Amino acid sequence: MNPDLPSDLGGLERLRAELLARFAGLGDFRRGALNVVFRKCGKDNCWCAGPGARGHGPQYNLTRRVGGKTVTVHLKPGPQLEQVEREVAEHRRFQDLVAEVSEVSEAICVARPPGTAAAAPPAPQGGKEGSTGRSRRSSPPG
Repeated sequence: MNPDLPSDLGGLERLRAELLARFAGLGDFRRGALNVVFRKCGKDNCWCAGPGARGHGPQYNLTRRVGGKTVTVHLKPGPQLEQVEREVAEHRRFQDLVAEVSEVSEAICVARPPGTAAAAPPAPQGGKEGSTGRSRRSSPPG
């Protein structure tokens, strides 16, 4: 267990609530990795074919897995690349936050005495209060 975590159940629950509140502060994010690539064109008489040449570039690629396949998007330097850099960094922040919440939640599970019910999470703000969770269209005619 992480020694930096509170040792009491109440402290752990407060920390989890604080971490969950931080999700609301996340901006736009996207999965993937940004890569800087230099490529050789394959022409024997091009400068890139010379010994020690890095190749043409840099080229900027965003790669990610979609449906079991790697998808690559080529990006142009400038606003498009800067936006994607921010979004990928924000996804990393999201992943780190998920890991923190998971660690605290696991510590809560260990600290909670057996047979003790967990407190119900607060109701989401601005939601559909009183909703049955069913669509009216899918309800049997009446």
